[in-house]
Amino acid sequence: MEFIDYYKLLELERSASKADIKKAYRKLARKYHPDLNPNDKEAQARFQQINEAHEVLSDPEKRKKYDEYGKDWQHADQFEQAKKQQAASGGFSRGFGGGGRQSYSGNFDDDTFSDFFEQMFGGRARAEGAHRGAHFKGQDFNAELQLRLSEVHESKKHTLTVNGKNIRLTIPAGVENGQTIKIKGHGGPGIQGGPKGDLYITFNILNDTNFRREKENLYSTEEIELTTAVLGGEIQVNTFDGKVKLKVKPGTQNSSKVKLKGKGFPKYKKEGQFGDLIITYDIKIPENLTGKQKELFQELKNTGI
Repeated sequence: MEFIDYYKLLELERSASKADIKKAYRKLARKYHPDLNPNDKEAQARFQQINEAHEVLSDPEKRKKYDEYGKDWQHADQFEQAKKQQAASGGFSRGFGGGGRQSYSGNFDDDTFSDFFEQMFGGRARAEGAHRGAHFKGQDFNAELQLRLSEVHESKKHTLTVNGKNIRLTIPAGVENGQTIKIKGHGGPGIQGGPKGDLYITFNILNDTNFRREKENLYSTEEIELTTAVLGGEIQVNTFDGKVKLKVKPGTQNSSKVKLKGKGFPKYKKEGQFGDLIITYDIKIPENLTGKQKELFQELKNTGI
């Protein structure tokens, strides 16, 4: 896998502050956002890389590992464990010159980190590791997929470009904003026969509707006439999949709520199950009344209503 310098990608120096990273990310994310670059695969791929870079560099712990291990930062814990094992077995000094610590800042070739492993521990240690079955899982990939709320009302197939490769997958209905799902085996290649890494997709769901969503429930406000609220009647309301008729009870109060069971959003990975639609009534107060209408209201007032 080709090494991507996250600092260079975000046009930053390695000494960049957290605020610098955030500012650079926002600038480039806007520039390469898919909505501003429709049908531009290069821009989409760049957008994914920018999100990946920001995820790593904005996290102090991940950034520390990245600064030391470069593209193999996700294997930092494995390296540290391996160093401890080598130190305990007396093989540590060969790779590190007597226990010193070396820093790797991303200047690796395009191969797997097997060469890096050999630099750290020497050919003998590498051979011993292979003999003992020291297999390493491949690097996990992280990506962000932006979808509209209307697009996740049903399960649909989408194509996601990760590191230049197109991955076609079915997104289950009901995924939430900020939710992350794992696609097993779609990460980097395994090391020394180890399993492939995984792909983690985080969803950015843009609400393109008039509904407010909270998990599987939807919320909306419906304006009704004063006479309808007082006398009752029938109105049409919008649901996610069309209009329905709704009876309004006489004497309905402003801001009162009614629940339409099963008219909400699909429940994630629960086929055929939906949340509810909760409607809040907003009673419309009439304006610009005629003289006759004002008299009628005055009469009602005089009756003590």
